[in-house]
Amino acid sequence: MIKTLIRYKSPYLFILPFFILFFVFQLIPFLWTVVISFTEWNGIGSPRPAGLFNYTQMLKDDMFWESFFNTFVYWISGFCGIIVFAVITANLLNFKNLNGRAAYKTILFLPNVCAAIAMGLIFRMIFDDNVGLINEVLVSLGGTRIPWLTGTAFSKIPVIFLNIWRNTPWFTMIVLSGLLNIPSEYYEAATVDGANIFQQFFKITLPSLRNILFFCFITVTVDSWKLFNESYILPGPGTSNTSLFQYMYESGFRIFKMGYASALGVVLICILLIISSIQFFVKKRSGEL
Repeated sequence: MIKTLIRYKSPYLFILPFFILFFVFQLIPFLWTVVISFTEWNGIGSPRPAGLFNYTQMLKDDMFWESFFNTFVYWISGFCGIIVFAVITANLLNFKNLNGRAAYKTILFLPNVCAAIAMGLIFRMIFDDNVGLINEVLVSLGGTRIPWLTGTAFSKIPVIFLNIWRNTPWFTMIVLSGLLNIPSEYYEAATVDGANIFQQFFKITLPSLRNILFFCFITVTVDSWKLFNESYILPGPGTSNTSLFQYMYESGFRIFKMGYASALGVVLICILLIISSIQFFVKKRSGEL
């Protein structure tokens, strides 16, 4: 091992900054979080050992289960909405006869570079119960005003829309990069064989995007389970919109239960590991890994 390091010292020196940053800002904080999760600590003084107290309390915490369910809803909605819209939009941008392609790409990517807090404030105005654009359109069409952010039945919808709207452009660019790598000869041969556009999409496009879509699935999963800005800036009544990541933040920095917040962080990491492992297992069973 040491001989290998000495022999290839130049390449290892180039990647050394990454490992330094990884150890300092990721690995060490993670290990410290695991340690703190077994203590009672308010952020001041020395942590007091608490064993599994934080984890047993979590099982009886209604707020934990509600935030878990909210985050699960955000994950499923983002999982379906973002991927579907990204695939559709990328295919539209990939049309050969599309004029102004660069302009469309720029316009479509704007939501991803806009500040999440600013977009959240705009969405709050759009979904406002009294003067919001959505309700004004519904009233003009003969409908009634919907309590988007003041009723538990509808409060998650603005958060879901904002999450999909902000993240779809990024995944559109990823899917589009995959589409550009599909040889045009496949489509020419399919056209000669009489395949229509839908047959080409399901028989050529989707199979060719398997690895790209798998990467998108993993990334959407991670992003959805650590969703914070959208639910924080678009709060529903009570805790109806609170995500698990937001609950972890509030436990640590609002009521200063650092030990409990750390336990929430460990559980969140375990959830992501389990979901990602299942996705990798399914892909491996299908023979694609």
